[in-house]
Amino acid sequence: MDGAPVAGTPLCAVGELADPGAKGFEFRDGELLFQGFLVRRGEAVFGYRDRCPHAGFPLAFTPDQYLTRAGDLIMCSSHGALFRVEDGLCVGGPCGGRRLSPWPIAVEGGVVRTA
Repeated sequence: MDGAPVAGTPLCAVGELADPGAKGFEFRDGELLFQGFLVRRGEAVFGYRDRCPHAGFPLAFTPDQYLTRAGDLIMCSSHGALFRVEDGLCVGGPCGGRRLSPWPIAVEGGVVRTA
């Protein structure tokens, strides 16, 4: 158990996510803290745990600021690692070749939920 919300937990409406855009979430279960974020690109929404595979820190210093200015890649604010939106693969920086941990989500009726 890591504090992650149970499957089916509603997170937000797809329309609440900018395109491209990202939004972070925190869930606490007693002493356990889960941090995750969503990224939208077009009609696709992707979920990741908010933890850099290089240093273990959350990716964004500023709430919901997970993407580069162009909105085409996820960026770690700590050391500038860059990750592809669609699969979390690190394509630049000190964790090259590693991936962000996926956070299973599903879009149902225009609402993003945990899966």
